[in-house]
Amino acid sequence: MIPTGFAGVEAQLWIWLIAMIRPGAAFLAAPIFGAPQVPVQVRLIVSLAVGIPALAAVPFVLPADGLASIAGFALIIGEVLAGLALGFAVQIGFSAALLAGETIGNAMGLGFASMIDPTSGAQSQALGQFLNILGTFLFLAMGGHLLLAMIVFESYRALPPGEAWLGYDALAGLVRFGGTVFAAGLVIALPVGFAVVLVQLVMGMLARSAPALNLFSVGLPAALLAGLVLMAFAAPSMADAITRALTAALEYSRTLSLGRS
Repeated sequence: MIPTGFAGVEAQLWIWLIAMIRPGAAFLAAPIFGAPQVPVQVRLIVSLAVGIPALAAVPFVLPADGLASIAGFALIIGEVLAGLALGFAVQIGFSAALLAGETIGNAMGLGFASMIDPTSGAQSQALGQFLNILGTFLFLAMGGHLLLAMIVFESYRALPPGEAWLGYDALAGLVRFGGTVFAAGLVIALPVGFAVVLVQLVMGMLARSAPALNLFSVGLPAALLAGLVLMAFAAPSMADAITRALTAALEYSRTLSLGRS
């Protein structure tokens, strides 16, 4: 026989579990929170800290047949999909910096100089890592981690548990928004990448006019030096472009949290 004081413990634990699903899925797909370096225990605590007050702000009751039922599984799937959509929208904007670094690195001839990306485990260029770290600092400086937590909290009002089903328009809008990462990455890389391409064109003209000139021994250092100097000059504009991409991603995540596309 269960003591009277512990009669509602099981139901309360199930409610806490449901409260952790949407924030946990959002933080898993979002930048910084979803990094392998973030301990799972920290992610669970943050998810619980965001989910409990958010769930308490909306009317919610457990399915009559429990979570091991069709209604329970539908509730869990809806929470997971809603959280993943909110976090992935921010991740799309964050990936623009990495794409810009890949573009500039290829233009500078650093495509062969790759290193392991600790966030994804895949190989990434050094410039991609540099802009990725810059994007991380900018994301934290603008309070993006706090804005994401607030977006997840506000999503419970428009998408309460059990009704958190994003429509086709919202999912299609998320796919279309993913195309903006290429445009944003090219905008970030445009000041340096275009100038480095011009340097390579000049070196190609010199190689045609002086066939004895070793293009690899002269052109690669020239493109590398020009790229480093241009990145030093273009760093403020690149930081502004990364900030705009992150702001657009947070705004679209907020739009999804309101149930709109």
